[in-house]
Amino acid sequence: MTHVALNPAMPLVGTPVGTGSPPVVETLMRRMRDGDEAAWREFHAEYAPRLRRYLLVLCRGDEHAATESLQQALLRVVRHLRVCRTEPELWGWLTLLARSAAADHRRSESRRAGFLERWFRHQAPPLPEPDRDASEVLAEFLDAELAALPESERDLLTRKYLDRESVRDLAATLGTTEKAVESRLSRARLKLKSCLLARLRHEDPS
Repeated sequence: MTHVALNPAMPLVGTPVGTGSPPVVETLMRRMRDGDEAAWREFHAEYAPRLRRYLLVLCRGDEHAATESLQQALLRVVRHLRVCRTEPELWGWLTLLARSAAADHRRSESRRAGFLERWFRHQAPPLPEPDRDASEVLAEFLDAELAALPESERDLLTRKYLDRESVRDLAATLGTTEKAVESRLSRARLKLKSCLLARLRHEDPS
């Protein structure tokens, strides 16, 4: 198979009519589909920076959201790779994946913010670095403390409070009673709450 190198300055719109060769974009994507690592590197070098710029605009300059959305979009390229024939077709597909990833990120952040708000509504824990956005700080701490929990507790809390599964559905999935699930949720909530408050107290500069 002919090795096709991408040039960022070259418009990837295809080959001249009558050459008998497939378009540059189609050739690249067929190589990617066939597991050509060089093709994947060429794709990433050409399109990751462009997608990042696109997502920075879409995410209104939020670099964290743009970075997270970019990673998700690129993972979706790997999982759902399709062979596009032209640059406009490929770019349209990539921006569709990017918009979907950004929307999923916003929904995830919204669920996380709601989770934190419910937990801390009746408390006023000290927050470090008051110049930073409080929800950003709490979200970082939540991610860290969730990751530190045993997998069973982390999965249960995530499914209940971030994915909004009902206790009934959780009980059916886990093969237990709703009362047992509520008891496990209560213990996991208390443990996570204690860890979060301890981290907040530790990070408090006062």
